[in-house]
Amino acid sequence: MDRQVLIARKQEVRRQLEQTRRELTHVEAQPASWRNRCAISALQAKIERLMAEEYWLRLEIDRTEK
Repeated sequence: MDRQVLIARKQEVRRQLEQTRRELTHVEAQPASWRNRCAISALQAKIERLMAEEYWLRLEIDRTEK
């Protein structure tokens, strides 16, 4: 994959990660309910997935020639 494409995707993933973290903080501030627990779980899973993708992208960027 082209290095510039990888870098652009990494920036997009970082943006999504920050947005999801803000969303999680907002939901965690709400009163506890079944719906909130489900939302928190889903957001935490999304954060983990985005972090894994960001890590993979960093590795791929390092592997490509500059």
